[in-house]
Order: sequence, then C-alpha cells, then structure tokens
Amino acid sequence: MADTIDVTQETFKSQVIESDKPVVVDFWATWCQPCKKLSPIIEEIAEEMGEQITVAKVDVDAQRMLGAMFQVMSIPTVMIFKNGEKVDEFQGLRPKDDIVDRINSQL
Repeated sequence: MADTIDVTQETFKSQVIESDKPVVVDFWATWCQPCKKLSPIIEEIAEEMGEQITVAKVDVDAQRMLGAMFQVMSIPTVMIFKNGEKVDEFQGLRPKDDIVDRINSQL
C-alpha cells in the first residue's frame, strides 16, 4: 500500500501547510483518465521517497473548495509545497523521472 494521505479542506493546513517535510499534492478526480495513469506513478514515488516527503491526494470533486482555492483549472495538477509555500506546480501526465527531479530540487 502506498504511503499517500487523502487531504480535505479541514486537514489541508495541518497536513500540508504545517508539514515539516515537502509535500507533493496530487489534485485528481475519479473520472479523469490521465489522473488514473498518474496515480500509480505518484504512489510509487510515495513508497520510494516516503522518508523525505509527504504525498497527499485531493479529490477535486469531493473537495471543490480546495480546487478553487488553488485555482486548479485542469487535472491532474500536482503542486509541491515546502515550508508552507507552493514552490512548484505542473499539470498533466509526466514521466516519473521528471516528477522525481522536481521533488529532488526541493529537498
């Protein structure tokens, strides 16, 4: 089982903003085909890098306010937070190496 956490509007501050590790947040939806392809990559990264980062998932259908708050216009959108600030963001399916490089640049 992957070391990902599901984040809600109620838990976003404590689990992402106040985290002492960089947090990779995957904004996704159940009906989104690219999200379904990205999800195993994100989970693999969570398993491999779980000591260094936290990987969070936000279902934009269930958490519409979070999607709106972060102006998520297309999914999947992945944001990286460090010290409570968004430091990187990308949309769409990306190769695992590209995602890992983005994360490593924040460690």
